[in-house]
Amino acid sequence: MPISTRIRIALLVTSLAAVLQPLPDAAADTPAPTTPTPTAPAPAPGPATQVKVTTSLGEFVIEVRNDRAPITVANFLRYVREGFYSNTLFHRVIANFVIQGGGYDATSNALKSTHDNVFNESGNGLQNKRGAVGLARTDSPHSGNAQFYVDLVDNPDLDPVPTRWGYTVFGRVVQGMDVIDRIGETATGATGPWKADAPLKPVIIEKMEIVSGGAAMPPAVAPVTPPPQNNILSPK
Repeated sequence: MPISTRIRIALLVTSLAAVLQPLPDAAADTPAPTTPTPTAPAPAPGPATQVKVTTSLGEFVIEVRNDRAPITVANFLRYVREGFYSNTLFHRVIANFVIQGGGYDATSNALKSTHDNVFNESGNGLQNKRGAVGLARTDSPHSGNAQFYVDLVDNPDLDPVPTRWGYTVFGRVVQGMDVIDRIGETATGATGPWKADAPLKPVIIEKMEIVSGGAAMPPAVAPVTPPPQNNILSPK
């Protein structure tokens, strides 16, 4: 056989061998599917924290909003746990506006010493609607400490606006609004250290207690002497 013919046959055999090579296993290059790791379901929210307030005119229950006013709620619950509100007064009652209390001792009419004032959280989206519970303060926006108020009616003038701070709403009355109205109808005038708007027959907060839920207690802070003025000042 001529050499040229043998060369052409060898090249043909080589080409056929290349064409007939087995294809690579595609499955070998494809990563094996992974089994997704199951995720734990989100924990169900716990019961809302509620505080029962026992007064000389009956009981009512406040539900606090730790999700909207965490600083103010922690501050309020600390006073509740400490028994601070026991034997204090609703010392300010204004019909068709608010009732306010939790700062004056019912025996001596003296203003009780408190922990440090707290930051104003009035921009939390909660409004001063009837039954809302808010933190009382002076005209200084961050002067709230222990005293609280309950709205007898809708009070939009106590809500914040872009040009001024409002009054922090941190909860609402969920039971006993009839007791709130009864307190709001109390005869008032000048008595003791108050020149006006004080119940002529004392309305006493006998005790407060947490009846469901409960947020963690914040670290204790040294008490401070509150300023002489400690009222809600209407922005009207």
